[in-house]
Amino acid sequence: MVHVAIMARCAILAAVTSLLVFLISVVFCAYTLFGYPVLLGLLARLRRRPVRKGPLRTTVTVILPVHNGARWMAAKLESLLRLDYPAGLVDILVLSDGSDDGTHEIVQEFAGRAKLRLIVLPRGGKAAAINAGIAHATGEVLFFTDVRQELERQSLRNLVECFADPQVGAASGELIIRRGKGTEEESVGLYWRYEKWLRRKQSQIDSVMGTTGCIYAMRRKLASPLPEGTLVDDMYLPLCAFFRGYRVIFDGSAVAYDFPTQLKSEFRRKVRTLAGVYQVIGQCPALLSPRNRMWIHFLSHKFARLLMPWAMLVAFVASTGLPDPWRGFALAAQAAAYGLAALDFVIPERGAPKRLTSPLRTFMVLMAASLCAVSIFFLPAKSLWSQTRVVAEPAPQEANDVSTLAE
Repeated sequence: MVHVAIMARCAILAAVTSLLVFLISVVFCAYTLFGYPVLLGLLARLRRRPVRKGPLRTTVTVILPVHNGARWMAAKLESLLRLDYPAGLVDILVLSDGSDDGTHEIVQEFAGRAKLRLIVLPRGGKAAAINAGIAHATGEVLFFTDVRQELERQSLRNLVECFADPQVGAASGELIIRRGKGTEEESVGLYWRYEKWLRRKQSQIDSVMGTTGCIYAMRRKLASPLPEGTLVDDMYLPLCAFFRGYRVIFDGSAVAYDFPTQLKSEFRRKVRTLAGVYQVIGQCPALLSPRNRMWIHFLSHKFARLLMPWAMLVAFVASTGLPDPWRGFALAAQAAAYGLAALDFVIPERGAPKRLTSPLRTFMVLMAASLCAVSIFFLPAKSLWSQTRVVAEPAPQEANDVSTLAE
């Protein structure tokens, strides 16, 4: 009888433990996806810190790293030349990271139309190319951009005007993804809109913890060389300004346009960028401490994204230990979500269920990318760089897969 009683108590304890672990995991995921955005929206209303923009005109160095971007280079340089900013105050540095596809020849064709310098580098990666750009820069403001994205004419002017506020150390523009041809590409765009909303609200409170890699600017005096193999320059460099007491803000009036990417390409990009978050945490451990004045926001946004897929796995394991009928309900709900995501592969593009299954599949793929980001602890950082592939039509009757150093 004593043995039976002990077994019964152990069973109750196991069930209670499973329930607590399951509830904590679910609440954590719900907070990350929904609770934090609600809290952030409320804080942005109560603690809004406006940026005091002004008609500032200062010298600017454009830093454009590229590897084999010949397909896009002419259009990019035309986009830079059309910027509504005094041409005499802008010099453009094209940092060719071992390009061998005709990129150099295209840049040379523009040499007489602008203060343009081509710096040819051995293949060393984006961080090395950016470091070379910083070393050669002369402008008071550094403007970082990538080769594929088209810039609105007012984008540079609007970013520079943010530096009229002496508290601003770095300013990020907005990347708008053109409408995709299918539900898959639209779902990736939906995620990006959600992400931009979070950044906009964080900026209204104080600062964002990272910028948009293809359109951001910072004061040259605040830029430090990137450690070798850095995966997310658009996080590391702005944090150099942030931890010196400056704000890093998001300015939606500075806009760049990009082509939509397919989910497979977005998965690889997300593995790299999330691995880069792990990398930056190792380089700036103060991100996880109260010394970071945006501590709660970093934990609730960037760090929670790294933990959420693990919480989902824990919730699944814990649900197997729940008492009936809760075990059945929990397992059925999770199976339904994963099953609908898997069905997206076979549901016709025009089918009504696609509007549910495609976002679910996108979410699951991004969670898988977050799991894979731990590869940064086992693999060299350079192995996580891969082609950014888009199926685009920059010219009539033409579609290409392109490899660039774009975000």
